[in-house]
Amino acid sequence: MRAELICHPQTPAKAVRSVAVEVTLSFDDGFALEFVVAGDIAAVILPEGQGELVIADSATDGLWQSSCFEAFLTDEGGTDYTEFNYAPDGRWACYQFDDYRVLQRPDELAPWAMQAAREATRYALRIEPGILPEATTKLGLSAVIEEVDGTKSFWALAHPPGRPDFHHPDCFALTLGAPDAS
Repeated sequence: MRAELICHPQTPAKAVRSVAVEVTLSFDDGFALEFVVAGDIAAVILPEGQGELVIADSATDGLWQSSCFEAFLTDEGGTDYTEFNYAPDGRWACYQFDDYRVLQRPDELAPWAMQAAREATRYALRIEPGILPEATTKLGLSAVIEEVDGTKSFWALAHPPGRPDFHHPDCFALTLGAPDAS
């Protein structure tokens, strides 16, 4: 399934036209996310090169302060959730929350694989967290995109009123269904 992210109205992008996420599910591998940024990629802070990324050995805090791709998972009706942050250079972070912005603990759930593809007008980052979601799993998808001139835009499936807040329950806007049995 493909989901288009919406740029927060208070943080307009200059070089980015769109951010989308392709979500794939399988019984064997769990879910995979492919974030696709379209626009003037040379004007966005993203690393050069493409192919398999070297995954960092341990988690890195503060990835959201520059270009970063994020996924939030919770169960339908639940208040606890998991946050995954992925930097386009192979750094990552994972956090467990008991409730809205109540951090329980950082987690060591590294992605299984990350792969990048860079072109002049398109950048894609594929992430395979290796987690099997339940049929009632709610997903929040978001991105922080930093441009070389310092412009930062905040993208999500949905935005609550006010400033960008990816942790807000309104952002958990996608329900993952069971994967195809094929």
